[in-house]
Amino acid sequence: MLLAQLRAWRSAIAQSSKTLYVGLDVHKEPIAVAYAPEERGTEVVSLGPIGTRQCDINKLIRTLQSKGGTLVFVYEAGPCGYWLYRYLTHKALRCAVVAPSLMPRKAGDRVKTDRRDAVMLARLMRGGDLTSIYVPQLEDEAMRDVSRGREDALRDLQAAKHRLKAFLLRHDIRYEGRANWTAAHLRWLAEVVCPTPVPHILFQEYVRAVTEQHERLQRLESELREHVTRWRLYPVVQAIQALRGVDLTSAIILIAELGDLTRFHTPRQLMSYLGLTPSESSSGDRRQQGGITKAGNTHAGNTPARRALVEGAWTYRHPAKISRYLQLRLEMLPAEAQAIGWKAQVRLCKRYRQLIARGKHANEVAAAIAREMAAFAWAIARTVPLAP
Repeated sequence: MLLAQLRAWRSAIAQSSKTLYVGLDVHKEPIAVAYAPEERGTEVVSLGPIGTRQCDINKLIRTLQSKGGTLVFVYEAGPCGYWLYRYLTHKALRCAVVAPSLMPRKAGDRVKTDRRDAVMLARLMRGGDLTSIYVPQLEDEAMRDVSRGREDALRDLQAAKHRLKAFLLRHDIRYEGRANWTAAHLRWLAEVVCPTPVPHILFQEYVRAVTEQHERLQRLESELREHVTRWRLYPVVQAIQALRGVDLTSAIILIAELGDLTRFHTPRQLMSYLGLTPSESSSGDRRQQGGITKAGNTHAGNTPARRALVEGAWTYRHPAKISRYLQLRLEMLPAEAQAIGWKAQVRLCKRYRQLIARGKHANEVAAAIAREMAAFAWAIARTVPLAP
């Protein structure tokens, strides 16, 4: 009797010390589940699909906890967001979110199903072949959503302007002024009359679309400026404005997309995350570098941040100086941030001239300057104490 109890006790201890790696293929409705035991030689077990309700997740957790003591969940980042990650971590369970672009793929594997994806996630997580991504806090994600909403509004405004200009070009209605979308250009648009009534109605609709998108952009920018003052990362937003070419809007975009810059251990990691490092194809003694990697997808993540830095980099084509507008920003910043900002300006203005003198294209020079701007922004962020 005592021997049987001892064996059961040892079995319970061994079972509680095991780890199960759980792969989740998350979609809008079903979640495909598979788990891999800690032992490398064992097969990955598929549990099939489950629902997305909290009761379904709780039932899965109870089922898996009966098989192993420690659970490690993993799923790919996607349109469903981070609700599952936050729900699992709130229950004191380990969970990792991985980028789909960083998933290792077998060449020639052309079969893709939810079940196979869940099994592959569990197997790769057990082997330590996956790298988790940064999951923002709820407050940080809210600011990022507003920032991306502004990005959508800006893109829609540009599309509306292109449609209006294309309409005028088709009807040979030309503006003779120096620049578009200035006050003079808008007054000229108000006086345009098309030869027949029907095209004129369409012209008015195009003008109205531009006006509405412009007002939408202004509303979202106003929301950004209003809410950023209550954000926990607002001190960092203020501090990196010590850099020339980084105004309030650009600073909000950078920090909203990147989060706390100090999570990057080195500036090189930040540059690589932004996709500002040169691509490379080297073999043996041959070393060949190409354009920047442009890491990240085309809408979210680091693309708006990279664009904000590149746009700010063009200001360094002028000699180093503290303009009146920059001086007004610097007056509210600590001396350490001001010193780093001036050091960046002296270096980058000189760097711009040197690269242009070497025959580099202006766009390549702007990308190189933006890469170093990211490093200086990282250095400034390290000087800003944040509340825990």
